[in-house]
Amino acid sequence: MLKDLFYIGLGGALLAKEKVEKELNELVEKGKLNKEEAQKLIDKAKAKGEDEEKEFKSKLKEAIREVLEEMDLATKADIEALNKEKEKKK
Repeated sequence: MLKDLFYIGLGGALLAKEKVEKELNELVEKGKLNKEEAQKLIDKAKAKGEDEEKEFKSKLKEAIREVLEEMDLATKADIEALNKEKEKKK
């Protein structure tokens, strides 16, 4: 389910990117915007998108951690500690 949500978000972002680029290209063609200004806007939108992606991933990881904690599952650290303890007993 989380994977599906991620792909839906990614698909939406790609569609938005394409639409923004199309609109900016139309403004350039109409002479209302030059290519440098359009590229600056694209770069700014891309940087903002990358920042939002990082924030989304961070929030998603935290949500997954919370779910795993609620399920009371062993973590990688728990398993490693058990393995070390097992090795000491040998």
